[in-house]
Amino acid sequence: MKQFLRLERITTIKGETKSTVSYAITSLRPEDASAKQLLQLWRDRWAIENRLFWVKDAVMREDHSRIRSGHAARVMSVIRNAIVNYFRTYDNPCIAAELRANVLQLDALLTKLGILKL
Repeated sequence: MKQFLRLERITTIKGETKSTVSYAITSLRPEDASAKQLLQLWRDRWAIENRLFWVKDAVMREDHSRIRSGHAARVMSVIRNAIVNYFRTYDNPCIAAELRANVLQLDALLTKLGILKL
């Protein structure tokens, strides 16, 4: 542990202002990473989190999945990743809309992903 970070965020949504505080620990020494660089690293990490995991959590409701036995949860996560990456490869602006458009064509979607062969 080389540095301890404290990040305070003040956000206003629909007229309501909220203040939140987050903490982190890093092995980067102060001479290796300034406060500005640490903030950028923090933001980059959340950009990755938001790019994939938010879609899986909020749009695909992965956290609400009841699949728990054997390797099924891992397999479903791989399928969800493949679907999100497939839609992003073709620059689809709204993953949720694409899911709704393809929900009744699951066989066709899995075939496009190379998961299912018809």
